Amino acid sequence: MAKAYWINAVRKVVDPEAVAAYAKLAGPALQAAGGRFLARDVPAVTYEAAIKERTILIEFDSVEQAIAAHDSAAYQEALKALGNGAERDVRIVQGV
Repeated sequence: MAKAYWINAVRKVVDPEAVAAYAKLAGPALQAAGGRFLARDVPAVTYEAAIKERTILIEFDSVEQAIAAHDSAAYQEALKALGNGAERDVRIVQGV
C-alpha cells in the first residue's frame, strides 16, 4: 500500500494566537492518528506562485489513515481552535 502525504501550506496568518492554539492540539492529534512530521517550517526558497509561509509535510501509511486523522474528533477540536486564524491549503496526496 502506498504511503500518503498531507501537505499543509499556510497562505496567510490572520490570528497568531489562534494558530498557536491550533498547533498545540493538531500536532499531538495527528501523531496519535499515525502521522509522522517530515517537515514544518518556512520554506528555504520558493518558486513560481508559492508564498513564503509555513509549510507542513506529514507522512501517513495510507490515504485512508490521513483522511481518518483529518476527520478525527481530536483534529476537529484543533480546527475549532484555529477558527479563521489562518488561510491554509491542505492536500492529501498518495505517494508513488
